[in-house]
Amino acid sequence: MALPENENGEEQQGPVVRDRRRIDPETGELRTPEGAAGAEGVAPDSPEADVEVVEEEEPVVVDGAAEEGELLKAREHVVELTNDLKRIQAEYANYRKRVERDRVAVREQAMAQVVGELLPIIDDIGRAREHDELTGGFKSVGESLEALVTKLGLKKYGEQGDEFDPNVHEALTMVPSPDATVPTVIEVFQPGYTIGERVLRPARVVVAGPGDDAAEAAESAESQPGADEPGASTEEPGPDQPGGTGGDNQ
Repeated sequence: MALPENENGEEQQGPVVRDRRRIDPETGELRTPEGAAGAEGVAPDSPEADVEVVEEEEPVVVDGAAEEGELLKAREHVVELTNDLKRIQAEYANYRKRVERDRVAVREQAMAQVVGELLPIIDDIGRAREHDELTGGFKSVGESLEALVTKLGLKKYGEQGDEFDPNVHEALTMVPSPDATVPTVIEVFQPGYTIGERVLRPARVVVAGPGDDAAEAAESAESQPGADEPGASTEEPGPDQPGGTGGDNQ
């Protein structure tokens, strides 16, 4: 950058001060930077610089019928989605119940298969207890095994005096008894076992039934005549049969 020359034509040494203040300190007016007015084309103080072009917006006409139709469609869509959600929730609840029921059934079936194999051992322990042979270490093992199967859900049933139920009892014989009003268990040959709602083995019992019913059943069985017994037929020989009473022999 060239420095201004002094009166002798020599370059002046030292700082150069330029006044870049936007307000003239003498007049108090706003100074315009050089070239700014020419670049913009309009002076900042001119009235045209403050004029803004405002475009007029066209008025929007709202159709009430169309808006109401869209609102009605939106409500119908909301109702449809709500019904779908309720249906899905109901299906999921049913699915959970079905899965839980199947899980319980599978568990009971597995338990029944395992515990069913132990029933002969449980019977041997019971018979040893009846004969006072369940002693020593065998007693401890037997009681531990019975406690284990009981914990798994095994239940023993079948006692003398129980009412006979063909769903859970197996009648080995029927004894008529005038004192019995309903079929009653009078002796248990082998106890029954259940696990959950499943019958592992029915109880084998002797049943005493009402005397009148048993007697009538026996009489009805005996009163039927045998068709193949000799002399059971009561038909008389016809006239054409041998020994008949047809015409006189000449």
